[in-house]
This record gives sequence, structure tokens and C-alpha cells, in this order.
Amino acid sequence: MGTWDTGPFDNDTAADLANALDDAEPAERKALIRGVLTRTVDAAGYLTEGEEAVAAAALIAAQCPGGEPIDTPYGPESTMPVFLTDLRTLADDALARIISDEAGPASNWVDPGDWKRWQAMLNRLRAVLAPTPPSLSLFDIEP
Repeated sequence: MGTWDTGPFDNDTAADLANALDDAEPAERKALIRGVLTRTVDAAGYLTEGEEAVAAAALIAAQCPGGEPIDTPYGPESTMPVFLTDLRTLADDALARIISDEAGPASNWVDPGDWKRWQAMLNRLRAVLAPTPPSLSLFDIEP
């Protein structure tokens, strides 16, 4: 894997996903994203698409409140479709799978500082993607 930094598109495989999204018809882009995330969540053993799933999750998070825009020359140039809540949940599940896989992408970092920055980026993405629990007021108590 060619990796040059800790961002979601800062590796060869994520940049390849960006190129695939640019080459796809607009109607096919959501299916490409869903496929990468689903295969990551359902993977048994080594995660072969972990880097792509991180990039896909970052694209979804960019559309969420508090999400960071994809501001890298390695990300897709095409406009992404609007991603619905079900993809937010799937992206969060994929990131949880990636974080929990000690033999997967997390093991690729040689420099502990880079690993910590990468893990912090994954946690920021998860914080944006995680569905907010409904706030229900059970009782209105007046003093």
C-alpha cells in the first residue's frame, strides 16, 4: 500500500476509489460507496477494502453536520449524490470494524505518531457519522 499521510484519501487504494467514482455514472456512485462499506462490515478475516471504506465514510461524513469537506487532490472531482442516514450508519459500522481489526489497516503504521493521527481521524469521522439519539423529554418538571 502506498501511503503518504493520514487523511482518508492519502493512500493509493483510496485514490483509486476516487478515480472509480469519477469514472462511474452519477446514479452508480451511491452503489459503489454502499458496496465498499457493506463488504467491509461483512468481511471475515483480513480487511481487503479498509482504506476504501475509510474514504467512503469520509465522503458521507462530509455531508453531515460537523463534517469536514474533502479538500485533497486525491479525492473525487465529481459531485457526490446525497447520502441518506442508512449510509451514515453503515459507514460508522465499517469504521468500527476497521478500528477493531488489529491485523488490518491499523497494523500498517510504522510510526506510532502517524498511527495515532490516523486513529484520531477515524474517531472524528465516527463522531460525525454516529446517529444522534433522539432526545425525548420524559417529564416536564417545574420547580
